[in-house]
Amino acid sequence: MTRYILASEFQTVTDVFSRDRPPIISIRSGDQLQVRTLDSAGSLRKHVFPGEKVPTMIPGRRGHCLVGPIEVKDAQVGTVLAVKFKSLVPENWGWTAAAVLDNPLNQRMTVLDDGPRWLLWSIDVEKNIATNQFGISRCIAPFLGVVGLPPATAGEHSTIPPRTEGGGNIDCRELVAGSTLFIPVTVPGAMLCLGDGHAAQGDGEVSGTAIECAMTSEIVVEVVQEPSCQGVYAETPNGRITFGFDSNLNVAMGDALSNMVSWMQKIFDLDRGTALALGSSLVDLRVTQVANQSFGVHALLREDLLR
Repeated sequence: MTRYILASEFQTVTDVFSRDRPPIISIRSGDQLQVRTLDSAGSLRKHVFPGEKVPTMIPGRRGHCLVGPIEVKDAQVGTVLAVKFKSLVPENWGWTAAAVLDNPLNQRMTVLDDGPRWLLWSIDVEKNIATNQFGISRCIAPFLGVVGLPPATAGEHSTIPPRTEGGGNIDCRELVAGSTLFIPVTVPGAMLCLGDGHAAQGDGEVSGTAIECAMTSEIVVEVVQEPSCQGVYAETPNGRITFGFDSNLNVAMGDALSNMVSWMQKIFDLDRGTALALGSSLVDLRVTQVANQSFGVHALLREDLLR
């Protein structure tokens, strides 16, 4: 195993997914990475007041400020990339915004007339708490919002919508340290990109942003020859997870549940109908996020309920 250290620098960041971009580094299955990512906007310094416009790493950026692409030499189409999150440590500040985009959700919330609203958070990693300018605090649970691979088609692709092939902007708050995310490999070498650190987020990411922050992540990347189930999936401290992504929330839900039922068939050696019946008492369906063009839903198999 080799350990690499990557920082967010002009030559190591990207704001798109693309199979055609040259890798910033080539690693092998089992190698470990320490990656420092900036916040999703690529802010180059701490915000002094809520909503402050500061210099960014990628002026005129089109998507998230990510580190990558990282080539994994052993990864081939048909295999699965396992990203193991060993530790995720946010920096000491972050921000949240609402009412930034004129979209159906913000229209429904009737928040657009008065313009964007901002929270500026102070993050105390040792105490595990983030506190905003109103004195409101919450426990942190850090994770990376974007971990993904480029689509197989040529060209540059937005980092904003999550995809069934390649993952990306999943924004699942369950992917904390101790989790492993499994992504079917879409292109030779995988070409992994990651970033969009969140110190904390609720299911849904309802304003379109979480507690956005820079993050230092320790990860191990491995190539898996045989997937445990279809699509993007994860093993987390809270249980096993399958995902669905679609512009139709019902379709996203159906995909997440279908993949979980298939996985449960293998785990418990059951027919499909019986696995679905068992899932009714063991599986939570959660709206991962509603903010990124394609809705995300995840099915969580609560293994702590099993005896």
